Amino acid sequence: MHRLRALFPFSWRIFQFRPSNCETFINQMNKCTDEEQVFDLIERNKATLSEKQVGYAFNILWQFQKQKTSLLKNVEYVKDHPQFLSLCNLTRNKVGLMNDDTLVNVLYITQQFAVEAHDPLVEALITEAWRRLERSLSVLMVNTSSLISQHFRERLMNKTELLFDTIDSSQVNISRRIVQFLHNVKYTYYPLLERCNKIFLSNMNHLDLDSISKILGLYQGLQFHSFEFVIKAKKRLIEMIPLCDHPASFVKLFVALGPIAGPEEKKQFYSTILLMSEELTSQQALAVVEAMEEMESRNSRLIKKIASVLHKHLDDYKPIELLKIIRALIFLHFQSKELFVKLRKLLLGYLKISVMPREISILVCAVSMLPSPHLDEAVMSRIEAVLPQCDLNDLNIFATCVLRWIQCDHMNLDSITGKQLKLLQKLDHYGRQRLQKSNNLDRLWEEIKSVKGDWFAESLLEETVATLQHLMDEINYTNVAGIASFISRTNYLSTLLLDRIASVVIQQIEKIHPFSISAIIHPFSTLNYDPPQRNEFFGICIQHLNSYLSILDPLMLVFLSFSLATLEYFPEDLLKAIFNIKFLSKLDSQLELLPSSLNLKVQFHLMELNRAVCLECPEFQIPWFHDRYCQQQFNKDIGSMNGAHQQVYKMLTELLGGINCVKASVLTPYYHMIDFEFVLDKRRKPLPYGNHSIIFGQLPEMHQKSNTQKVGSGLPPGAERIALEFLDSRAFCKNIPHLKGKTAMKKRQLEILGYQVIQIPHFEWNSMALSTKDAQMDYLREYIFGEGK
Repeated sequence: MHRLRALFPFSWRIFQFRPSNCETFINQMNKCTDEEQVFDLIERNKATLSEKQVGYAFNILWQFQKQKTSLLKNVEYVKDHPQFLSLCNLTRNKVGLMNDDTLVNVLYITQQFAVEAHDPLVEALITEAWRRLERSLSVLMVNTSSLISQHFRERLMNKTELLFDTIDSSQVNISRRIVQFLHNVKYTYYPLLERCNKIFLSNMNHLDLDSISKILGLYQGLQFHSFEFVIKAKKRLIEMIPLCDHPASFVKLFVALGPIAGPEEKKQFYSTILLMSEELTSQQALAVVEAMEEMESRNSRLIKKIASVLHKHLDDYKPIELLKIIRALIFLHFQSKELFVKLRKLLLGYLKISVMPREISILVCAVSMLPSPHLDEAVMSRIEAVLPQCDLNDLNIFATCVLRWIQCDHMNLDSITGKQLKLLQKLDHYGRQRLQKSNNLDRLWEEIKSVKGDWFAESLLEETVATLQHLMDEINYTNVAGIASFISRTNYLSTLLLDRIASVVIQQIEKIHPFSISAIIHPFSTLNYDPPQRNEFFGICIQHLNSYLSILDPLMLVFLSFSLATLEYFPEDLLKAIFNIKFLSKLDSQLELLPSSLNLKVQFHLMELNRAVCLECPEFQIPWFHDRYCQQQFNKDIGSMNGAHQQVYKMLTELLGGINCVKASVLTPYYHMIDFEFVLDKRRKPLPYGNHSIIFGQLPEMHQKSNTQKVGSGLPPGAERIALEFLDSRAFCKNIPHLKGKTAMKKRQLEILGYQVIQIPHFEWNSMALSTKDAQMDYLREYIFGEGK
């Protein structure tokens, strides 16, 4: 707000007033000693009040609040007073007559009185401010972001897009403020982000350390990925290394460049930070340890040193900062009884005085992450006190913490465990109650978008899906990608929701940004579901993407193409955009910038995509180039059979005539791993392999053939190679026995390779009907030798 005032070419002042009736009203207002007298005066004069008089009334009401201590403030009482509502209605009709100073002042005071973002007065004030501040719109956006309703947010976006063509391409600050606004309102609006990103790229040589650091942080918060910006920013930041010789600037450089730096640069960073560590302030030390977490640092000497600096400043940190410290130190495998005891003492102290649900959830989460956690009565009482005020995210945090405590306390079973279970029951109750009262999809999405964990999946998922189905008419182009992402995480197949998503995409595709398409398609792939308009749905998505293939993030293209391949959808243009030297070189460069876990995931998906295209679309003539990668993966990851697999293996040896007739843990061409393999001749009799023995946990056997050769070649006429797979719960949707996408794709590809595939679902094998060995043997015999089920 103070920045807004600076836009106007006159000083901040109390209002100039008309000499007659205006001055009389002002004089009377100045004599008021409390809000009731002000409201009485408004009631008696509301038919004749001018724009300056209503503005002055707001000013007086706020002056009364400023003069009170926090205990005596009565903001809620004033805001809900009938005459305050009358004042707001009167003011709304006079907004156009206000001078700039009055307009800004009233907008500021409505913010202090917590007037809702969708209030007609707030909307009228901001609309008028737009009209007056079109060259300074970005400043207005940043300073009023806390007042913006969703409807108004959309109008702001449209207005800003129209004005963008008038912005000079060198106006980096305007673009940065627009991105800041999007970050403040937690809205990843791709059209504006793309345009701002282009301005940042064209001005990269003029961006300083502060600007680059700020932009990278905002992008991370918005989950907006611009590979081109990161590459250019890295080059620019490396150039700044010799110039950053002060702790403040070097820490900022460390935070911005460290996570994307190479091994040598990281080594240099660690050495320099170690030398500067004693000079670090509390906030600088916090920034360093968070950056080290992101960098997955294993420099034990530096970790220990930064932890000592944090320890020295612990009393200066807010609850959310203490949580960040604990997360980072635990991730970095740091251990210090003295430090963790101090942290626990601080957190419990904050818990005793905290009254805000979000802060209490942060504190409880932090306490539960400390080594050897113990849930005492004081913590439980703080949780119970705020349950009625909690949203689903807070409830989920509490439930996750309680479950963690229960698991840690299993060695010390006392009365507290019963109280913990009762607390879980209360959390279930309030969670269901909140879902039943939900009547707005966007508000519900804000609560559930980051919710995950066992409690939610086991206790509230079905109720949540039912609520989403009840509100699914509100799914539209603004929220369809988010709802799709949520469904992907749940593994819960709701055909109603997926059909609605497909319908919205078909009807509103022009309003959906291509960057959202990958998230939209993902649940269909994960859950192995084709909507009724399958061809139209996928076709329109791919058509919408075609003009963006050259600028889409490489990671996004890999994930999107794999999702489509899982669904047996292979758009040739998309695949050729990936399987070429230029793209793969670009992807390699990006992989160097990624955290190790994401790096591994991308490489594995690229291998799976390469395998799918080679097997299912040989006409594209895309080569298989993952032999070395797969050999390295299987050399690193050799697992042993679990109990169920060993049980099935023993039964198979009995049924098939001995260990020479069945192989376990076999690697096929193209490196699919199958649980068991055997060969049946044309009369369905087992054929022995020859002498071999099985050692559980040994490197799986690989067929000694060309990867392009089908496994059936070399067998006697009419013989078949059988792949028998034992499917655990991960192979199925959570709510129904429906095969998920990757399991269905594997079956499809094994059949292409020449296998007859038998799949044994865990829920059949572990059922009461198969509770005896004889029943299990009959079950296997029917699948292998009979007509099949």
